[in-house]
Amino acid sequence: MSKEAILGAIRRGLKRGPLPADQRAMLEGRLASHPRHLIPARSQVSRPEQIALFIRNVEKEFGSVVRLPNFAAIPQAVADYLAAQNLPARFAMAPHPELKRIKWADHPMLEIETRQGQASDLVSLQHGFAGVAETGTLMLPSDPGRPTTLNLLPDTEMVVLRASRVVGAYEDAWDLLREERKDKLTGGFMPRNIMWVTGPSRSADIEQTLELGAHGPRQLHILLVDDDPAAKA
Repeated sequence: MSKEAILGAIRRGLKRGPLPADQRAMLEGRLASHPRHLIPARSQVSRPEQIALFIRNVEKEFGSVVRLPNFAAIPQAVADYLAAQNLPARFAMAPHPELKRIKWADHPMLEIETRQGQASDLVSLQHGFAGVAETGTLMLPSDPGRPTTLNLLPDTEMVVLRASRVVGAYEDAWDLLREERKDKLTGGFMPRNIMWVTGPSRSADIEQTLELGAHGPRQLHILLVDDDPAAKA
């Protein structure tokens, strides 16, 4: 069902016709302007401080981070992490161009399947779009190179994130996404799905007992690639 058909059904249910021209113009203007609300001061700091804040907040939420000098260091870092967690050297990888360009063949100990996630997957490797320093949160929009299933089905999720994509506030992450999408063939439409991931999945709904992996991965590991000279203290 198209968007117009859905909105038309809502109008009929409310017994209301299309909005008057002045109200429509006011709403469209507000949507186009992307007004900012109150932004926490803790995220409005220098680049090195933003990176440090992002890492602290990830770790505070039971995630882990390793900093890497470049993409070439990713395979060994992945192998080291899997070995340290006593996990098999096998994982499903997002078909993102940056991940596919890595020289995985030089590391035959790793078994990689480039595809969407499956219920039987123990480990996934995702490509991160942005990180938000104020809460240690990953922004993971869905697209062909970032299957959402890799964020939900495996027990352990690894995410590759460029240091240059760590921003201070959520509003900054939205700005990055809008800037990237405006040049896409999609006409600038937002992705079908955007996930905000802060640490492993967890819940304390039952007797206030924290349970990791309640609705997704039990472990979240971020491979932070230092491609941003301004982020280095």
